[in-house]
Amino acid sequence: MATKPQQLKKGDTVGIVTLGSPLAANRINEGIRMLNSMGLKVIVGDYVYSANGFLSATPQQRAADLMKMFRNPEVKWILPTRGGVGVAGILPFLDFNVMKQNPKIVSGYSDITILLNVLFEYADLISFQSLLLLDFTPATPPYNFNQFFTATSTVTAPWQIMNPPDVPLIGAVPGNVTGPIVGGNLTSFVGTLGTSFEINTEGRILLLEETHEPFNTVYRYLSHLERAKKFEECAGIIMGQCTNCEPAYGKSYADVITEFLVPLGKPLLTNLATAHSHYKATIPIGASVNMDTVNRTLTVMEPVVKV
Repeated sequence: MATKPQQLKKGDTVGIVTLGSPLAANRINEGIRMLNSMGLKVIVGDYVYSANGFLSATPQQRAADLMKMFRNPEVKWILPTRGGVGVAGILPFLDFNVMKQNPKIVSGYSDITILLNVLFEYADLISFQSLLLLDFTPATPPYNFNQFFTATSTVTAPWQIMNPPDVPLIGAVPGNVTGPIVGGNLTSFVGTLGTSFEINTEGRILLLEETHEPFNTVYRYLSHLERAKKFEECAGIIMGQCTNCEPAYGKSYADVITEFLVPLGKPLLTNLATAHSHYKATIPIGASVNMDTVNRTLTVMEPVVKV
């Protein structure tokens, strides 16, 4: 079983980092105020407010901020401000031994999912595809907060990852499989193929989601993953939503799933509320989960935090 971070409690300290693209100072400050109102303390990294074009700072500077949070015994939760681009650039500058010896809750989505999966692969650490600092706004649905704070405070198992009542899970290919769950943003993972940090799907349940891409591009990326044997090696597939993705050549997201993924024959669950969608289920990356596509359930089989 993977290493589990300590459960999150009221009064704990959150370490804020910017690991990819910059976020406006007013959005950062709004998020910090909301965290404080929830009874959490906040420490801000040296480069959180930095901006240099589409990146917040150099890869070395962003990596140094992250490592400081892992080394700080007060910090229980590391919360990136946003994703964007550039997270893969920090990976060569991380000390995975330090991370393994100082497990923290790390959350995020979009480009941050590169880091989450690398933490599982290289530091044996469970992390969470869930909230970013930019989600700490009154406009965020209570479901998103409830999902995260329940997952990061629950020290028992099993428990189910459930969509909101009006968002049904869909079983597209029948099957019942159990294994570690990995994955996240489709574009981000395609960008790491051929590197030492590419996603490992062997015997694992692969979760994918996307945003703001036309469906012909989604097809291209899925095709690339297939050629890299990521679908062949996985135990099952979960497709999250494709948020603000436009039809292309008369084809929709459902068409891409039906025509490309269903014929692969892997157990397939679709329409999971994740990441870029309005509703965000919290996915413990690296945890053992059971996926039952007939009964349309996704069950976490082990505790994901410890006392």
